[in-house]
Amino acid sequence: MKGARRSTCPACLRHLAPTPCVDGSGEPSRLAIRQSRGRTDGGAHVTVDSADSTAAARSPRKRAAAKKSVKKAPGKTAAKQQPELVQLLTPEGERVKDATYDKYVTDVTDDSLRGLYRDMVMARRFDAEAVTLQRQGELGLWPSLLGQEAAQVGSGRATRDDDYVFPTYREHGVAWCRGVDPTNLLGMFRGVNNGGWDPNTNNFHLYTIVIGSQTLHATGYAMGIAKDGADSAVIAYFGDGASSQGDVAESFTFSAVYNAPVVFFCQNNQWAISEPTEKQTRVPLYQRAQGFGFPGVRVDGNDVLAVLAVTRWALERARDGEGPTLVEAFTYRMGAHTTSDDPTKYRADEERVAWEAKDPILRLRTYLENHTDTGEEFFTELEAESETLGKRVREAVRAMEDPDRMAMFENAYADGHALVDEERAQFAAYQASFADGEGA
Repeated sequence: MKGARRSTCPACLRHLAPTPCVDGSGEPSRLAIRQSRGRTDGGAHVTVDSADSTAAARSPRKRAAAKKSVKKAPGKTAAKQQPELVQLLTPEGERVKDATYDKYVTDVTDDSLRGLYRDMVMARRFDAEAVTLQRQGELGLWPSLLGQEAAQVGSGRATRDDDYVFPTYREHGVAWCRGVDPTNLLGMFRGVNNGGWDPNTNNFHLYTIVIGSQTLHATGYAMGIAKDGADSAVIAYFGDGASSQGDVAESFTFSAVYNAPVVFFCQNNQWAISEPTEKQTRVPLYQRAQGFGFPGVRVDGNDVLAVLAVTRWALERARDGEGPTLVEAFTYRMGAHTTSDDPTKYRADEERVAWEAKDPILRLRTYLENHTDTGEEFFTELEAESETLGKRVREAVRAMEDPDRMAMFENAYADGHALVDEERAQFAAYQASFADGEGA
């Protein structure tokens, strides 16, 4: 071609190769061959005989123009592929079959479904009472689980007594399933203790406020029980926002390399406070597991039956020595991130309304009413039971005694410290300065 010249190919320029594809002899240069190894495009270097093509490779505008000029053949436009979603109950309360996961819920009877429904109702009632208590000044803060009941109850009921759970600070429904007294969850948020339960009593770790760090704790614990030869598994909860934390990536790496019996349960409620999921990842969260060498699955987080089935499968894999699994429960945070948050500032009300139609409790109730012999008496009695729980929680919180203010200076050092003694004296003098002698 007249006026054409040989040059480096656009692929080399895109991958920042410092040498052309070919040397003076017309054969690929040694450096170019070395650089092609490990490239994701297969290392296919080509020569370009057009000066205009080389210029286009160097110019982003020309590259974009070149892309626009390419016409797609009729009928070749592919629809955007939607991520696979495991679902056993539709939002309308209809049962759908799944060849892979149906076998994990064959033992679920109508009574079992009523039990799952009760769990979700009780968890929501407890959560609503806690929100009210915070608004009344009885709690300093509260992170609501509203909308995520199915994700928590389904996964919580999938665990065995000898499994170990590492929660964040929002797993109130999981705590309920593990037998933790709801009133014990509130002491930390009232500021009277650092967590009101013994983790080893229910194999349910204390709430973790630091985002993502519990996944490391879970991985280490799972590696430990594997070395002990225990026939049990570990499950670690975290949110879509925490998935961006380095601690989570490190836990994925270690669990994969050491084949740790751990399930990473990500509740993707679409918002990391005010940051939407699409600003945190270019792929569905469950697909991240592929890069670490273990399976990931996305489940309808508002379908308690599907969550139960998928989590049972993942925990069974862990106990059988098949290593970690990432479960992404695709759900929605119906309320605020915490009671200090105002979600109307960053998300549309239409979005919330659309997700209300997928409410996990309403979904299961519809199924119970249409496909089982569950009568209205069951729902009436359950409502009364939930109100009793709300009253008990309210009374328990208001009866909590404030801790000794001077206790914060204890146990800072094993043998004491002069600086701590000085601070203790200053604080005592400050407290004594109030008229009632009890401080503000």
